[in-house]
Amino acid sequence: MGVCGSLFQPWKCLVVVSLRLLFLVPTGVPVRSGDATFPKAMDNVTVRQGESATLRCTIDNRVTRVAWLNRSTILYAGNDKWCLDPRVVLLSNTQTQYSIEIQNVDVYDEGPYTCSVQTDNHPKTSRVHLIVQVSPKIVEISSDISINEGNNISLTCIATGRPEPTVTWRHISPKDPPYISEAKGTGVPVGQKGTLQCEASAVPSAEFQWYKDDKRLVEGKKGVKVENRPFLSKLIFFNVSEHDYGNYTCVASNKLGHTNASLTLFELNEPTSSTLLQEVKTTALTPWKGIHPIVHETFPSSGNSAKVCLHLCLIPHTLPVDWL
Repeated sequence: MGVCGSLFQPWKCLVVVSLRLLFLVPTGVPVRSGDATFPKAMDNVTVRQGESATLRCTIDNRVTRVAWLNRSTILYAGNDKWCLDPRVVLLSNTQTQYSIEIQNVDVYDEGPYTCSVQTDNHPKTSRVHLIVQVSPKIVEISSDISINEGNNISLTCIATGRPEPTVTWRHISPKDPPYISEAKGTGVPVGQKGTLQCEASAVPSAEFQWYKDDKRLVEGKKGVKVENRPFLSKLIFFNVSEHDYGNYTCVASNKLGHTNASLTLFELNEPTSSTLLQEVKTTALTPWKGIHPIVHETFPSSGNSAKVCLHLCLIPHTLPVDWL
């Protein structure tokens, strides 16, 4: 039931008779749409519930009478309002345009509207369709429920709207905004290969970006490569230089948010030959079971110095197996 439909139902016959008298429809002349370039209503009008809809009809100076109808109900005839609905108002009635406005549109206002004109005793009409859209609204949804692992469960979600809304489900967990679960710094000697690793948990999957200090690292930098996977990003240095050492920031982001973590690439000194020799000497001087104590002997020599000899007094049958 459209605009004013409920108000004029008792006088439907009277309205139809009055409309016939108003336009003096001659016998045998059908009322058709598109017989001329006028009247021409606008294309279909689409508005949201609660907004205002404007219905325009283009006419010319040959038109003697005009009216807007909703189905069989007259809304306006010329400047005269036939509808008691306060939401329907006349916007313009000129030699070129005849338009009305329906305010605070609701679903029951949807439907066909007709612009009817009278010229040279020939009535003509043009029709426009009003489409009312309604924002989606969830009217019923399952309440919280507990269930044992492995059992089946049915969840219900009923929504209304125009056009009919599409309902989608998404599992929301506390870890849906991105968070970095692991970030590893590393120490690497100059000239060696080094890797900084950043792991993030996120739904949808996170996108990664790397920064050194405040400068973003761009893929393709000489000697540096970024390898990204859905939940892991690696910053790889193929030949670490002094310039590469420092603090780096890994940023993980998706449409729900972003997070970051700091990692350090630091210099790690390679063991020298003297260090290795010292380690060997330290190992050699460690007593084994079955080996007699180390004997220190001092021999005279020229000058003020003395020569010290170390003797390992070993008993062959007590040597460890791996010495044989």
